[in-house]
Amino acid sequence: MTELELKYGCNPNQKPARIFMEEGDLPLKVLNGRPGYINFMDALNSWQLVKALKKATGLPAAASFKHVSPAGAALGLPLSDVERRIYFAPEGELSPIACAYIRARGADRLCSFGDWAALSDVCDGDTARFLAAEVSDGVIAPGYTDEALDILKAKRKGGYNVVEIDPNYEPAPIERRNIFGITFEQGYNSLDISEEMLQNIVTENKDLPQQAKHDMLLSLITLKYTQSNSVCYVKDGMTIGVGAGQQSRIHCTR
Repeated sequence: MTELELKYGCNPNQKPARIFMEEGDLPLKVLNGRPGYINFMDALNSWQLVKALKKATGLPAAASFKHVSPAGAALGLPLSDVERRIYFAPEGELSPIACAYIRARGADRLCSFGDWAALSDVCDGDTARFLAAEVSDGVIAPGYTDEALDILKAKRKGGYNVVEIDPNYEPAPIERRNIFGITFEQGYNSLDISEEMLQNIVTENKDLPQQAKHDMLLSLITLKYTQSNSVCYVKDGMTIGVGAGQQSRIHCTR
């Protein structure tokens, strides 16, 4: 499939709307629902974030996106008893990818209301059950178990957006976009954020624990996919504050 018709563009009056490939097939499938223009902007940006996090840390990662910026992002680390209570997590053992999304959404549950979810790993039943109970517009992942897909297809009276993306897809080296009929062109931002960036420690204390490295990578990668001005605070493998798009850097920090 080279193109996909969308419900409408950024606003209901902006029709027709579509996503398409100039060459080859789209690297994604809509398994349920009918995502719109902004849905796909959130989906594709959030997927890049979690894919980069998984590559940088080796851990499952998830993000909760709103308005083309992350409301939260996190790694798939176990939930403490306190975290379970404040993030409304279900009882019992949970998969790492479910923990990742629960922590990502828990970073800012107010901003995550009506979010787009992104998962670095296959969506399983644990993750789907948590998503089913939350107000969310859709999810993107490299795959879904049969159980997860059945759960998600029943959400929002069958209208919940479920997108599957090819995890091996790589974009073209040059990207373009149009603004007011004028085409902009630039190289794709393929900067690889990895532990190699953390070698030059300028403080007297040269000890940088692995957990701190993961937190720094999480913050740097989150900021890469956040509309500026942007500030990101991270603790224990999850964002605890992401300031995005404010005109004032002072208010962004607050």
